[in-house]
Amino acid sequence: MYIPEHFTMKEEAAYKVIQENSFATLFSIHKGMPFATHLPLILNKEKTHLYGHFARPNPQWHDIRNQTVLTVFHGPHCYISPSWYETNKAVPTWNYVIAHVYGEVELIEDEEELMSSMNDMVAKYEAPDSSYRLQDVDAEFLSGMNKGVQGFKIKIDRVEGKAKLSQNHSLHRQELVINQLERIPFSNEQQIASLMKANLTNKV
Repeated sequence: MYIPEHFTMKEEAAYKVIQENSFATLFSIHKGMPFATHLPLILNKEKTHLYGHFARPNPQWHDIRNQTVLTVFHGPHCYISPSWYETNKAVPTWNYVIAHVYGEVELIEDEEELMSSMNDMVAKYEAPDSSYRLQDVDAEFLSGMNKGVQGFKIKIDRVEGKAKLSQNHSLHRQELVINQLERIPFSNEQQIASLMKANLTNKV
C-alpha cells in the first residue's frame, strides 16, 4: 500500500482498526487470477493470527493453503469538500483509515480449533446481555452446519496502517474540516472528525 510518511499509522492503531472493523476483504490468487471474499475475521489475543471460515462452495479456499494473502480492513471514510477551506485553490479529497494484513494461510482441520474460533466470533458480535450461546446449540445440528464451512487461519507476517486525516494541510484548515464534519449527522463523518481531533494532539 502506498503510504506517505505523514499518513503512516502506528502498529497499535492499525490493530485497533482491525478489531473495530473486522468485516474484511481477503484477497488471494485463485487459478492464476485475483480473487476476493468479504467475511468477518477475528484477531487472536496474541495478535499472531486472524481466524475465519469460508462457505465450502466458495472456491477460494481450494488453492489458498500456504499462499501469502492480503486482507484489507476498512475503517471510517468520507468526502472532504474544498468548499470548507479558506481558499478556492483546492480540490476535493477523501479522508479514511485502513489497515492491511499480509500472511500465510493454513486451513483448519481440527474441529475443536474451528469451534473455538467460532465461539470467539459469536462472543465478539453478540450483545453482552444476549441469551445466545453457541455451546447451547444442538451438537448434532452444529456438527452438520460445520460441514458446510472450511475454517482457516492467517499467520500474520506484516501489518500496515494508513490514516489519511488531512495531516498534509495546515492546522487551521484541519480545524475547518473538523468543524464541517461535526455538522454532518452520519457515522463516517463523525468518526473521521473524532480521529482528526485526536490526531491533532496525539498521533494516530
